Amino acid sequence: MEKTNRIKELRKQAMALPQLPGVYIMKDSQNTIIYIGKAKALKNRVSQYFGSDTGHTEKVRRMVSKVDRFEYIVTDNEFEALVLECSLIKQYSPKYNILLKDDKGYRYIRISPPPYSRISVALQKPDDGARYLGPYISGFVVKEAVDEVNRVFQLPTCNRVFGKGKRERPCLNHYIDQCCAPCNGYISKEDYDERIEQAIEFLTQGGTKLLTLLERRMNQAAENLEFEKAARLRDRIAAIRRLGQKQKVVRSRIAEQDVIALARGEKGVFFEVFRFKKGKLYDREDFVVEEGGDLPPVRSEFLQRYYSIRDYVPPQVTLDGEIEDQELTEQWLSEKAGRRVYIVQPQKGEQAQLVEMCRGNAAERAAQQVGIAGRDAAALDELARLLGLSQPPRVIESYDVSNTGGSDNVAGMVVFENGQPLKSSYRRFKIKTVVGQDDYGSMREVLTRRLAEYEEHKGEDNGFGRLPDLILLDGGRGHVAAVRPILEAGGYNVPVFGMVKDSRHRTRAISGEGGEIAINGRRSAFTLVSSIQEEVHRYAIAYHRQRRAKRGIGTVLTQIKGVGKVRAEALLRHFGSVKAIRSASADEITAVKGVSRPAADAIRKYFDENK
Repeated sequence: MEKTNRIKELRKQAMALPQLPGVYIMKDSQNTIIYIGKAKALKNRVSQYFGSDTGHTEKVRRMVSKVDRFEYIVTDNEFEALVLECSLIKQYSPKYNILLKDDKGYRYIRISPPPYSRISVALQKPDDGARYLGPYISGFVVKEAVDEVNRVFQLPTCNRVFGKGKRERPCLNHYIDQCCAPCNGYISKEDYDERIEQAIEFLTQGGTKLLTLLERRMNQAAENLEFEKAARLRDRIAAIRRLGQKQKVVRSRIAEQDVIALARGEKGVFFEVFRFKKGKLYDREDFVVEEGGDLPPVRSEFLQRYYSIRDYVPPQVTLDGEIEDQELTEQWLSEKAGRRVYIVQPQKGEQAQLVEMCRGNAAERAAQQVGIAGRDAAALDELARLLGLSQPPRVIESYDVSNTGGSDNVAGMVVFENGQPLKSSYRRFKIKTVVGQDDYGSMREVLTRRLAEYEEHKGEDNGFGRLPDLILLDGGRGHVAAVRPILEAGGYNVPVFGMVKDSRHRTRAISGEGGEIAINGRRSAFTLVSSIQEEVHRYAIAYHRQRRAKRGIGTVLTQIKGVGKVRAEALLRHFGSVKAIRSASADEITAVKGVSRPAADAIRKYFDENK
């Protein structure tokens, strides 16, 4: 009651606010600032918090439940409100705003003391006798450099101790040409030290200078008839050149830009940032923020927080989707950078491919949190975007109806969890109330029975005991229109779409009541939906064929005088097939429980006369 009265009082105060731009500051009962926001019209924006909470996310509901009072600051325009909002958030770090931790601490490359030095990443530079390169501001750059140099020069990354006289069996890295195996004595101490020196030259001088040096040494070794040494140098030169080719893969024709994409997961929204300079990826970062509802405002708030903790803003920021207040954000970034900054959302070409790569990495981070494959997480996230879902659908149910000219009406239900088939939850339905070929009526019956099973088994972890996050029907708008009223009547808020096939019986589009959504150009989502449609069709038609075959067999046996449905089923269970019954003697048939001697003689006579 006290909470209700407090919300009513806060709404009353909000309705008295001016219709002017400004910043509002939410505080709790301890007078601590818990949220700061900007508004084009303070009255409209703030009053929304204290009205109906139907459209609120769980995060907003929690924040509103903690609000004890609010303050506001009127500004001359919305841009001033944005600048003030960013400044205040940076100053107070409110609990319910997106807050990003700046973890850009210095990194070092560590070369451990000889003998058999190792190259690794270090966060500190202690006085331990090791050699340190750096400091470097980008942890990504340091890790990539260390991984590459260890791979190119086949240096060990394990914890084994070398040079103690004991030889050990080499690990897998040696057999895939990623380690020179000093543990087994496959390389002398002198050759190992030479590799380390070349690796340090590679790190400090770059690949071009080292290539020139190695080529000179290779030619000299060949002239001295040291062919084995020349071959080793040749292989090292080839490895460095392959590394250069690999680095060219992630390049951009835009010299300086940040590419930012997100993926939604069970534990929040995962952002990935690719940073380019001179057309080359030089840094990458990832962040996770709590779910904030619609993606455009989430992207907008992320940009504001991200560039509040960064000194440098590139000329272009490339995003994977729309943001709220793009013009205001561009103006704010431009003022911060001291030059024009553009925010773009590419739809095709090289830039769109970079966005997809960035989004794939974000999906991989999201997938790691729940233990699913990054490929599946990316497909589910892409499907959610296409269908306008607030979250990637973790559990998808799909239905298909199968019959032959209206007879042997059946349906199949398949379940995909985290993008993979969950066969233990598959279900089959024999249509009971529909006569003739009525796919819409059959689909209505199936969904009605499925929901009734849910009410009976509610709370169970699998099977009928839980509702899916998405229902996909093998069919078009008519199928969707047929079953949606059943869900709405029961108060089940489960999105329903149809899967439409082309003339070649291949997945073409997804259908809703508003029309069709093309998915051909969305590779991950297309592959997932196609596999779901193929699986549910296979499952339904297999059940239909089984029913039809069983009916055909039953018809043959029940044509015999004295053989009804019960005896026919007993015979089939005992012999396994009509062919085996046809070959059995009367005595063998009589041995079946429930089959009398006259019935056995009648069966034998029937097959003898119908050879």
